[in-house]
Amino acid sequence: MHTECLPSMRLPTLIAAIAFVLTGASAPPDRSIPFADIARPRPGEWPTYHGSLSGNRFSPLDQINRATIQRLAPKWMFTIQGAPRPLQMTPIVVGGVMYVTSVNEAYALDAQSGRQIWHYSRPRSQGLAGDAASGINRGIAVLGERVFMVTDNAHLIALHRDQGTLLWDVEMADARQNYGATGAPLVVDDLVISGVSGGDEGVRGFLDAYRASTGERAWRFWTVPAPGEPAAETWIGRAIEHGCAATWLTGTYDPESKLLYWPTGNPCPDYNGDERKGDNLYSSSVLALDPQTGRLRWHYQFTPHDLHDWDANQTPMLLDARFRGADRRLLVQGNRNGFLYVLDRLTGKVLLAEPFVAGVTWASGIDADGRPVLRAGSEPTRDGQRVCPAVAGATNWPSTAFSPVTGLFYLFAEESCAIYSKNDQQWEAGKSFYGGVTRRAPGTSAAGRVLKALDIQTGKTAWAIPVGGGILGSGLMATAAGLIFYGADEGFIAVDAADGTRLWQFNTNQNWRAGPMTYSVNGDQYVAVAAGSNVLAFSLR
Repeated sequence: MHTECLPSMRLPTLIAAIAFVLTGASAPPDRSIPFADIARPRPGEWPTYHGSLSGNRFSPLDQINRATIQRLAPKWMFTIQGAPRPLQMTPIVVGGVMYVTSVNEAYALDAQSGRQIWHYSRPRSQGLAGDAASGINRGIAVLGERVFMVTDNAHLIALHRDQGTLLWDVEMADARQNYGATGAPLVVDDLVISGVSGGDEGVRGFLDAYRASTGERAWRFWTVPAPGEPAAETWIGRAIEHGCAATWLTGTYDPESKLLYWPTGNPCPDYNGDERKGDNLYSSSVLALDPQTGRLRWHYQFTPHDLHDWDANQTPMLLDARFRGADRRLLVQGNRNGFLYVLDRLTGKVLLAEPFVAGVTWASGIDADGRPVLRAGSEPTRDGQRVCPAVAGATNWPSTAFSPVTGLFYLFAEESCAIYSKNDQQWEAGKSFYGGVTRRAPGTSAAGRVLKALDIQTGKTAWAIPVGGGILGSGLMATAAGLIFYGADEGFIAVDAADGTRLWQFNTNQNWRAGPMTYSVNGDQYVAVAAGSNVLAFSLR
């Protein structure tokens, strides 16, 4: 491993320290980032993967608006050389410094100019399985004088925020057992919380919390119980040994109720439930946990006994809003299974569950207890069964957004169906554990993504526009100026949040796997996004 660091970055701190010793002057300013600045971001900063702990990629910045957006132009570009695939991370900006990642490497950049400040890297691991082997990393977390990221072989590391030097390194799981890590960690108080990948490779999923200062593990929550533990009765058969329910997408946190919310992945084997009869807790669920102890407060399972790889790794967004005449603390998620869910985030009670695509064939609805009303003929068979949505889902992990300006929830959706088949595959180290195969159903068009604005009061679509590309593409961001930003086949685009009218676009000729963000430096607002192997920053000047 190596770290490249510009001497000029440390020189001002050194000079200030010498002046303090020689003259007795005031101590150098403390540049550490307290958790209060994460929970309530300073104006113009984007201190977490989602921008805010709520998971809502909504920014109060409004310098870039309907009147000024035609002056929006590229300001700088930074290329991550050798990135193995299109970047999936969201940049973080605090104190005028941007932090970006690729697999097993992190960069600190001057957020105003794109100038590299430091670079940390370590070699990619060999012999991995699944997403970790493909070179995915979705970003970092910051707290105090540290930045935190995961490595492909399921380690969590802490780097010095100003220098990029390694401070500590802990192994979360054994990569030889198909574990990896791809997600951006989340900080809560003095803890760094991280999940693992391997959700189609037969791992036993878990969520970990570590002390930010030392890397000492504070707690672990297993998303698949061991035989004999509570909830093990929801796994009847041998599959419990490799049940998956991975935790690779960044969760959310409510500082008021002090609850941590984390989504979980599908059970394994994905398409064959013969050796895992029952609901298979806590797969395809959202967990509400005490962040200090990891104790489960409540859970909601979107897809009990999931047989279609519809993991729940979509953002569990937290909203404080008036819902059907009452002020409520809500959790909103557009789920891969085709339903929009609005939950009471203090209790987990389902307040609304409505399909946001027309072609949902596996369930006719969600009953009063929050359970899906299953339709016959929706389970995979050995010969193949047509089910909608397809395996990639009616939506997927790319970020969603909610605008308090319009009161609308925004997500990418796709109408799709697939033929699901099961087989008798057994778990093996180094291999995926699907227990079947899928293919697109004949007669179904690949129409591509649609950007939808949904009314959370009813689940109805307020407006929708085609955006091209597959469901695994860019994420979304909303701003107080009434804009929605995203990436599409035509480039980087901004539309009117009220009706979807296109207001601006910039042709990038890049593949999209990341969500946009916005920040300000010295009074100027920027919009930044990872496209292909590049980080692009736009401003009005």
